[in-house]
Amino acid sequence: MKGSALRGITSRQSLTYKNKIMKKLNRSNDNVIGGVCAGLGEYLNIDSTIVRLIFVGLIFCPFPIITIYLIGWIVTPKSYE
Repeated sequence: MKGSALRGITSRQSLTYKNKIMKKLNRSNDNVIGGVCAGLGEYLNIDSTIVRLIFVGLIFCPFPIITIYLIGWIVTPKSYE
């Protein structure tokens, strides 16, 4: 039964099928600083400029900081010393 979904498909079609299923987030070579926004844009199929503008907007928004703090508060065990 293994590989039955790919039976009768050429190797080129198989690679395209696998790439659609196993999409991975990678840093891009088209980078401004580290390539993270460009890689995220490629992963989400949107322009990297939009991702960069979103990241710049989030710098001035306190919500991500508060969320990270709350997650850390929930996950970090309490000290009993």
